[in-house]
Amino acid sequence: MLDILVLYYSQHGSTLELARLIARGVDAVPGCQARLRTVPKVSAVCEAVEAAIPDDGAPYVERQDLIDCAGLALGSPTRFGNMASAMKYFLDGTSGEWMQGALAGKPACVFTSSASMHGGQESTLLTMMIPLLHHGMVIAGLPYSEAALAATQSGGTPYGASHVAGLDKRQAISEHEKALALAQGKRLAELAVKLAAR
Repeated sequence: MLDILVLYYSQHGSTLELARLIARGVDAVPGCQARLRTVPKVSAVCEAVEAAIPDDGAPYVERQDLIDCAGLALGSPTRFGNMASAMKYFLDGTSGEWMQGALAGKPACVFTSSASMHGGQESTLLTMMIPLLHHGMVIAGLPYSEAALAATQSGGTPYGASHVAGLDKRQAISEHEKALALAQGKRLAELAVKLAAR
């Protein structure tokens, strides 16, 4: 069974919901299972620490999750056109895995959520790819053969699944956004199966 790591940070729940949909797409591929993980918040107070286990949601990611995974889906809310600091902080600490080549040759994809339609989703997705490329990962986007990509009136890009949550953070994930998140998880898992068979 191939473990596909679905690693996310979510503050208001939209990125978590996308992560769960991507995990469902992964689980739909025979021989693959999603491993849902999150990262802790970053605090400006040096003494602040998070509990060892989150109050809700997925467990915190461990370095071994990166080593063990056959593929990685990385998700973060959009913060001024970039990933949230909690995800960036985690990725900045992966130099040991980079030196070991722990992620080299494995497939990866990215996903995000923003409050507004033009809130920087595409730049967030593109900049999230950069550390994955440094790790030597194979980036998988969403092709236009996915009909929802051409039909969506909210989130969804060829760079990765996305969601427009609205300024009140309460807008439900649309059917097109759901379809694209499921398709992205399935595509990532199928690619992992092909690469693992080499």
